[in-house]
Amino acid sequence: MPETTPRQDLTDAPEGAPARRIGVIGAGQLARMMLGPAIELGLELEVLATDAAESAAAVAGAVRLGRHDDPAAVRGLAAEVDALTFDHEHVPTEILEEIEGDGLAAVRPGPSALVHAQDKLVMRERLTALGHPCPRWWRIDSAAALADALAEAGGRLVVKTPRGGYDAHGVMVVERAEQAQEWLDVHGELLAEELVPFTRELSAQVARRPGGEARSYPVVQSLQKDGVCYEVVAPAPGLDEPAQRRIQQLALAIAEDLGVTGMLAVELFETADGRVLVNELAMRPHNTGHWSMDGAVTGQFEQHLRAAADLPLGATEPLAPVAVMVNLLGGSAQDLAPGTAAALAEETRLKVHLYGKSVRPGRKIGHVTLLGDDAEDLLARAHRAERLIIDGPEAAAAPAGRPETTAPTTDGEPR
Repeated sequence: MPETTPRQDLTDAPEGAPARRIGVIGAGQLARMMLGPAIELGLELEVLATDAAESAAAVAGAVRLGRHDDPAAVRGLAAEVDALTFDHEHVPTEILEEIEGDGLAAVRPGPSALVHAQDKLVMRERLTALGHPCPRWWRIDSAAALADALAEAGGRLVVKTPRGGYDAHGVMVVERAEQAQEWLDVHGELLAEELVPFTRELSAQVARRPGGEARSYPVVQSLQKDGVCYEVVAPAPGLDEPAQRRIQQLALAIAEDLGVTGMLAVELFETADGRVLVNELAMRPHNTGHWSMDGAVTGQFEQHLRAAADLPLGATEPLAPVAVMVNLLGGSAQDLAPGTAAALAEETRLKVHLYGKSVRPGRKIGHVTLLGDDAEDLLARAHRAERLIIDGPEAAAAPAGRPETTAPTTDGEPR
């Protein structure tokens, strides 16, 4: 297969004009879900994939094969596009700094912003300096430092690898310093955080253009299953308007302070007294925003591309009082078609998004959304559709309703 598929020649856009050619580093499901909005906006999208069978590479019109940490592959993509954006945060910062410095392409978000989503220690240090609410945290560079932090924190801490962690990878709870020794040997430094006694997890998403125009989405509630986002309710139930506005303003301030371009997801812990603490940041479309594809005037994937191309941002108002999203995590069915047909026949308002990925237990293979008035009813119906799709039509014999879930603490352990 050639390194890149044939592409239409486009006249270079004049300086200051919106970008017309967008390169996406990474070819997972997030890049795949950018393809439709790119077509609708008249943008040419090219993805950098490590394998032609990846979720986005399997259906994209322009694919370049190469690794995200290979300078030649990333620069090769940059040379073909007006702006670079991301399906994930794992591109080495120095590669992006060189591309930006050489003027090969606009990098959105730029490396000086993206590093706060790449490196959790950098993120904690900067957010704390800016005065944004964070859990208590410690920079750990030795077993002795971790032992001291454990004593100060009361005997238990969440330890995270600074880079590379996602979906509960690179996160563990420790009670003894030696439990993290292997990670210390590999990474040199670790982030240790207090175990926050949170009541639920929230997510605030905002979008920001290069010039500073920004818009916020309703704050949502998310629930995790085995450390993976499982369901989302938008807007977050029971969160009054003043609290919604306060959290939205926090997310907008973080986007402005860090110079973000594109979508920013601010994942938050809410405590019993109504405070929120910033857990993590993602500078790209995020799982907690998938509801917006069907539930908002402008979905997050279109909005991210608008920002990356420097186009005016779209309205973010919800299209119904409540939207729910349930992730499809691999079950017993290898062929999803029969269950999908059954779910669509049973629930005509259901929206199904499949990622074209092979099925493995617990793997994200798609999601479903429903809009309506009652969150509990919508969740029960969405979970009914989930079971049909991931386990096959035979699941129709099971009683409808919301399945048992575990709401994890910061380490993914059931509460």
